Amino acid sequence: MAIPPIAPYPMPTPADVPSARVDWALDASRAALLIHDMQRYFVDAYQRGTEPIEPAIANIARLREACREAHIPVVYTMQPGDQHPSRRGILADFWGTGLTTGDETLVIDELAPGPGDIEVTKWRYSAFQRTDLRQLLGHFGRDQLIVTGVYAHMGCMLSAADGFMNDVAPFFALDATADFSRDEHVMALEYVAKRCGRVETTDALVSAIEATADSRLAVEAAR
Repeated sequence: MAIPPIAPYPMPTPADVPSARVDWALDASRAALLIHDMQRYFVDAYQRGTEPIEPAIANIARLREACREAHIPVVYTMQPGDQHPSRRGILADFWGTGLTTGDETLVIDELAPGPGDIEVTKWRYSAFQRTDLRQLLGHFGRDQLIVTGVYAHMGCMLSAADGFMNDVAPFFALDATADFSRDEHVMALEYVAKRCGRVETTDALVSAIEATADSRLAVEAAR
């Protein structure tokens, strides 16, 4: 039941996304960045050097750099290897035993966590299920979550929905996520836009981070 090879497909664009239902504005003082499951086990299903995975990786790296410079918490989810059947549960009925212990559990080199980044052990599709992510966000005073990673219509979308149901506003990065297919990727974007968050490009998110971080710094300097 290993993840089958994922054929290349063109990255979705803003034209694929319905109009936003909410007027939320990303604020560097309120946001955290989620880098969802960018482990070798999941990324190896793609053909490297092709869309959507290469632009997704590059855009996640851009967002991570912008967040670090703005002192925005960077949170990684990482599934453990060799999960005990009692932990794996009925997830095994869909995906088998999952990751083994070893290199496949590591985040890909381009996005490897750095000092100060937060690593959350993840057990189900949503990053909020059976983890302390909600408590971590509360600890840092964060009620907005930038969602990136794989796979868009599974863990990314359900993490966004779970965030919404925990009063954490999701900002879903359409071109910093990737999926099994373009249709499933677009489905995830449509669902988030219609039901639980805002879908934005990496360019828009980076611009918002830089603008609100600069504004905050200017206010602090004037005190």
